[in-house]
Amino acid sequence: MVCLGNICRSPLAEGILQDKAFKAGLSWSIESAGTNQYHTGEPPHPLSQKVAKIHGVDISQQRARRFSAEDFVIYDKVYALSADVLEEMRLMSKNKFDASKTGLLMNELFPGENVDVPDPWYGPEPGYHEVYKLISNACDAIIKKYAGVGDYQQPVTSHHE
Repeated sequence: MVCLGNICRSPLAEGILQDKAFKAGLSWSIESAGTNQYHTGEPPHPLSQKVAKIHGVDISQQRARRFSAEDFVIYDKVYALSADVLEEMRLMSKNKFDASKTGLLMNELFPGENVDVPDPWYGPEPGYHEVYKLISNACDAIIKKYAGVGDYQQPVTSHHE
C-alpha cells in the first residue's frame, strides 16, 4: 500500500487489509510505504490512528518508510492509493517497475474508473472517516478476489453516481 508520506492513507490501508486478512484466516504480509521521505520513521497521523482504533484496528506501531523499487521484487501486489503516487512509483522504479503487479487500490472496487483515495492530510477528521470507508470496501474486494472469502458484495452503482 503506497501513498505520498506513508502517514495517512497507506498506514490505514495496511492496517485494514492486515486485519481483514487475519480475520479471514489468511497469512498475508501487508506493508505500506510512501513515495516521499519527509515522514520516514514517524508513526501514522493521529487522526488515521484514531479512526482505525474506532474500527478496532491498531496502527500505532507502524512507522513510515520510503517506497523502493525492490518492493516489486518482495511483494506480489503493490497498490497505489492515487494516480500521482502511481506515477511517482513508476519514475522511482525505472526498469524495475512491474505494471503486472501494481494498480490503483480503488480499481479493485471500481474497475477501470481510476478513482483516487483522497488525501485527508489537508482536511478535518470527517475526511479520515471517509478514507477509512473507501479503503475498507476496497480491501473487502481484495480479500474476495484473491482469497475467495468474505461477504463483499459488488456495488450496484458506480463511484460517480
